[in-house]
Amino acid sequence: MKKHVIARWAGAFVIGSTLVAIPASASPSGNGVVINEIYVNGGSAGATYLNKYAELYNPTNQAIDLSGWSIQYRPATGVANFSGVTPLGGHHIEPHGTFVVSGNSNAANGAALPTPDVVGTTAFSGSTGTIALSKSTTPLTGAPAAVLADSNLVDLIGYGTSNTFETAVKASGTSVTSSLQRTAGADTDNNSADFISGTPLAEPCGDTCNGSGTPVDPPVDATIEQIQGDGATSPLVGKQVTTKGVVTADYNTGGFSGAYIQTDGTGGDIDLGTHTTSDGIFVFSSAFASAVHTGDLVSVTGRVSEFNGMTELSTSAGNWSVLNTPVTGVTPAKVSFPMGETQRESLEGMLLLPQGRFTITNNYTTNQYAEIGLASGTKPIETPTNVARPGSAAYTQAVADNARSLVTLDDGSSLNFLSAANQGTPVPWLTADNEVRVGAPTTFDDPVVLDYRNDLWKLQPTHQLTAGGNEPVTFGNTRTAAPRDVGGAIRLATLNVLNYFTTTGEDFTGGTCTYFKDRSGAPTTVDSCTNNGPRGAANAANLARQQAKIVAAINKLGADVVSLEEIENSVQFGLDRDASLNQLVDALNAAAGANTWAAVQSPDAVPTGEDVIRTGFIYKPAKLQTVGASKILIGSTAFDNAREPLAQAFRPVGGPADSTFAVIVNHFKSKSSSTLPQDDDQGDGQGASNYSRTLQAHALLDFADQVKQDAGTNTLFLSGDFNSYNQEDPVKIIEDAGYINVPEKLAGDKETYQFDGMVGSLDHVFATPEAFDKVAGADIWNINAYESVAREYSRYNDNVTDFYQPTPYRASDHDPEVVGFSPASKITKVTATVGPTRYGHPAVITLSAKPGSNAFAYVTEGRATVGVGAIVDGRGHAVLDPRLKVGTHHLVIHVVGDKTIGTQDIPIDLVVTK
Repeated sequence: MKKHVIARWAGAFVIGSTLVAIPASASPSGNGVVINEIYVNGGSAGATYLNKYAELYNPTNQAIDLSGWSIQYRPATGVANFSGVTPLGGHHIEPHGTFVVSGNSNAANGAALPTPDVVGTTAFSGSTGTIALSKSTTPLTGAPAAVLADSNLVDLIGYGTSNTFETAVKASGTSVTSSLQRTAGADTDNNSADFISGTPLAEPCGDTCNGSGTPVDPPVDATIEQIQGDGATSPLVGKQVTTKGVVTADYNTGGFSGAYIQTDGTGGDIDLGTHTTSDGIFVFSSAFASAVHTGDLVSVTGRVSEFNGMTELSTSAGNWSVLNTPVTGVTPAKVSFPMGETQRESLEGMLLLPQGRFTITNNYTTNQYAEIGLASGTKPIETPTNVARPGSAAYTQAVADNARSLVTLDDGSSLNFLSAANQGTPVPWLTADNEVRVGAPTTFDDPVVLDYRNDLWKLQPTHQLTAGGNEPVTFGNTRTAAPRDVGGAIRLATLNVLNYFTTTGEDFTGGTCTYFKDRSGAPTTVDSCTNNGPRGAANAANLARQQAKIVAAINKLGADVVSLEEIENSVQFGLDRDASLNQLVDALNAAAGANTWAAVQSPDAVPTGEDVIRTGFIYKPAKLQTVGASKILIGSTAFDNAREPLAQAFRPVGGPADSTFAVIVNHFKSKSSSTLPQDDDQGDGQGASNYSRTLQAHALLDFADQVKQDAGTNTLFLSGDFNSYNQEDPVKIIEDAGYINVPEKLAGDKETYQFDGMVGSLDHVFATPEAFDKVAGADIWNINAYESVAREYSRYNDNVTDFYQPTPYRASDHDPEVVGFSPASKITKVTATVGPTRYGHPAVITLSAKPGSNAFAYVTEGRATVGVGAIVDGRGHAVLDPRLKVGTHHLVIHVVGDKTIGTQDIPIDLVVTK
């Protein structure tokens, strides 16, 4: 007989008694909640259930409030934070009752769980680990003794080879058809003795466990406005209320388990200056969501709570009714962003039709949670240190402005599409061929509801959105087939190739590797390898996918020399140092034609103890020849935790000595960790290891002086991944030495990297003044950072929708930069100015260059030509189409001139007013 039957029978003796919720902690005296059962092999072949779960049991005669509690998990040998934290939310557990919290699924096998009381996604190990019940959602941490002594710990089970357990670990008993079950609810604080192996039987509590379980006063009538109040927290928290509203959105699928209601007749044109209290609220109850429909006028009785910052009503069957009275209806509120916290609070739970244009600023989790970060206006949100000096007043203002601008578009569900249970469900928003790119314009066509979930303000569709469903927004297309024409006789590019390793995880013989896997369980990429092993593709099939995208990207760059970062340092695997670099060149030539590309071979002298990733150069021998051997910086302690700079001088084939130029490729220390005492994150926006990067910037400048001297040229470019945004200290050190950040000056409003919903440039091409004088133009080709990670080779077969294509898009996580220049001649820079103009009046762009210069100019917006002009003897203008619409226009002036001007592209913005 399963222990639950005994528990239910014992509980029958207290039916009808008055129950009061009590604080509790598990103990042998039986006065607190215990972990009653764990089933940790859900979804595996032959599994009883599709999902893993942990079941709790209340051995007392009183309801116990679980508000603020969590189920937590960490691996068997862990001593750091418990990483899998599942909050239990606004629930209680009935006397002698059970409560089920689900976890992830290993694959698509087994019966569906009875509807869990809390849906989680934690990946409990099927054989060994530690599961804890805590009174807090703050992760437990530390050595086993510290965890067991933590005042928030309620109960814990260590199984398999776990190092954290009560008295003795439960060493065995888990399988696809068995769970670990507490014997009749007994807790002797000995995991080995208290648990036996048995047939899994999950018994959720259901709606009965909603709320705290604390008896409350009889419900009072209150409007939604009164429930919401004019602050972040409802003034009626903990109270039973009865209210009325029109159902504006309902989620009977997808995990939200509830519906939104809003006061009848509200919405429409509202003044956010005077509208201080919301007219909408979320009603939490799966039964309610299943019984009502949008447009219904309902009366609801329930308990008011704040669930992770969102005001809601928790109700249960029999506590609502659909009213048969006339309904005015709710009109979506027409509001505009950016918007502060107070204004957002005044709209929480309301039906909105956001006005104006938005721009995608975050698509990193779109393939996992179907979320899309939106910025109000026409640009993505920029990383504060990309536009302001770290820690400055301008930096602080940028942080605040970003928060006001950001809002997240969701799919009306809590599904994790990377969990095994959901990988067979097509993820919304994304298709194999659409874009959903950072920078894409976005407009709202249909109403959405503003809510607060997962610490984010979100806009929810009025029902769970499914793939191919009626999306409430329209996204623009911004992908380009190639970089724009940057002019010049030679084109220099830089690209981080995201751990391009031709030694795959399966090839590695010097240690063992773990892998990220696709939905069929097949390895795709290396997670980690012992002995500093490879970091890229898991096997040959995935390497082929990765390589196809990189080859497509490089061959489309139109570059003559490319500096590469994050390529395998093959010497670490007993091979020639250039083995991976040469294999990439072979693949490029197979696609572009024999001898199109060549690799710059490693110098004879290289540092000892190099990293497993390196930098390198490839170039087109039909256009360029190397001048001397490459040279790597040796002996600088500044690069003990990074990749030493690599230099090479080049010259156009057959060109004179004064056409020689040099490039130094770099890959500074990352922001993710610190190695020196001064490297801790200072909280100024620059992340960890900024001190190391400043040392590397100074060392690079010294090395650059030597490279210029050795090459006999002052035409020098510093390229690569500097792991520093435009306004951070390392960049300023280089600029203060006289170098010009070319793409930042000439590439327009583009950046190379996306992180945490913001864009900025970690990659740069710096030029000496002499080199910059020869530059014709620059571009950042947004093929990687702005694309969804779903299209990366490493996410192959993560979802039933196949997003992989052998195209340049998402070949890496950094975007390439391209600079055009003419090595043998100094190019006169053309300057352009334009003032605002009124619609119907042709704007005139004033052009100027060195006296004696002559050129033709044409102006484009996208692919359309909107104006033409000329420069004669250094002066000229271009006249624009008077029909340009009201608004801001991002234009490019293309100048084609004599040898003093060459070919130049000049970005410029024009504002047209009414």
